Amino acid sequence: MIIALAANRLSGSGRTDADHIQRLLTGHGAEVTPVELEELDKPLPEGVERVVVAGGDGSIGVAARAANAAGVPLAVLPTGTANDFANAADLPVALEAACRLAADPDARLRHHEVGLVGDRPFVNAAAAGLSAVASRVAKPHKARLGALAYAVGAIRAGVSAPHIACTVRCDGEPVFAGDAWQVVVAVTGAFGGGSNIGGTRRDDNRLDVAVVPAGSRLKLVRTGYHMRRGKLSHQEDVPHHRGQVIEIDLTAGTEFNVDGDLRVLDPARFTLLEGGVDVVVP
Repeated sequence: MIIALAANRLSGSGRTDADHIQRLLTGHGAEVTPVELEELDKPLPEGVERVVVAGGDGSIGVAARAANAAGVPLAVLPTGTANDFANAADLPVALEAACRLAADPDARLRHHEVGLVGDRPFVNAAAAGLSAVASRVAKPHKARLGALAYAVGAIRAGVSAPHIACTVRCDGEPVFAGDAWQVVVAVTGAFGGGSNIGGTRRDDNRLDVAVVPAGSRLKLVRTGYHMRRGKLSHQEDVPHHRGQVIEIDLTAGTEFNVDGDLRVLDPARFTLLEGGVDVVVP
């Protein structure tokens, strides 16, 4: 099994040890070719049979697009802070077990969709509103608190962050216009260190969009509870739609949390990567 290993050494607050990971993969019988994460937009070395990415959720989309372009499967070593994709996909989070699976030539494959916003791939969710504010608040606390930093950020965002004005179109049809606490475009739907909008389908060739309309801050407690249970999209007062193209108009400069990375998206137009990616699973 010839593996292209892309390791984000900065993920998990800089705890990713690429050399240790390479030794683990080699110990399980793989032939490993290291590839810089920033170089994954170029053709992979000849003979590569699998892309393995070691990093947080923000690294997985980039590796998924490279695997898609090369026509090979993707294996994930979750070495980030939240590891929402691995948890949503029921992948092993312990490094030894994840490396063993990644190097197994007979491992099962499961198809997953990959989202795109502009040229940026993502595998979980892109969210504007409270989630983006919470991510910015959580960032300086990640090294000390790990995934709990997201809970700290969510609480502070819920107490003080303003709502946002947005218009949402799904396959060209308007589906929401007004003020919202949060708008989420989802693939797996996982975000924020354990939250999930719920109701997504990994292979329906559709993106999901869910909107939390603005209202009483007291209701945000209930919203947070449903997000932690993965049932946000099941709430009657939360518009939820599916489509191949999601477009969102927001005030200029509004940030999105895209798989843990904060970005201003202009335009905020979301599509799917044709063909998706086959993920190595237990």
